[in-house]
Amino acid sequence: MMVRSYIGLGSNLGDSEQILREAVEKLATLGSVQVSSLYQSPPMGPQDQPHYLNAVVRLDTMLEPLPLLDQLQQFEQDAGRVRLRRWGERTLDLDLLIYGHEQIQNERLTVPHIGILDRDFVIIPLLDLDAHLQLNGHSLKDLELVQQANLTVIADQSWATA
Repeated sequence: MMVRSYIGLGSNLGDSEQILREAVEKLATLGSVQVSSLYQSPPMGPQDQPHYLNAVVRLDTMLEPLPLLDQLQQFEQDAGRVRLRRWGERTLDLDLLIYGHEQIQNERLTVPHIGILDRDFVIIPLLDLDAHLQLNGHSLKDLELVQQANLTVIADQSWATA
């Protein structure tokens, strides 16, 4: 059965835009994709690192959650994922944000993704893909965070097909 999922993409090492574009191509091998605009955001953790490029992909896939997670981690490895420190620089970060309407909590995966409602670099791109998206009874577009977002639009939704 086809399940609508949302994948967060982030990068701040290397040619981030190219790395994210390649990640979208790989995600498209798992099902049909639609891509948010591309955003630049300040780092969440240590501030002595480059700004991030962020986007969200809506992926309609047949994969179950853990096999999907395995694929995301494989794509990170393929991109030469480097994780130097907690909330530090990374070549590619792929997070399974939402998987259908499922609530998943196990040692490998928490869905909806933990902290999702506190991250403008996740919420704003999610709203690009579905302006009426709700999570845990919250309408995302009504979150205070949306008014105070600290993001810069780098490219519209055509960036990944360029």
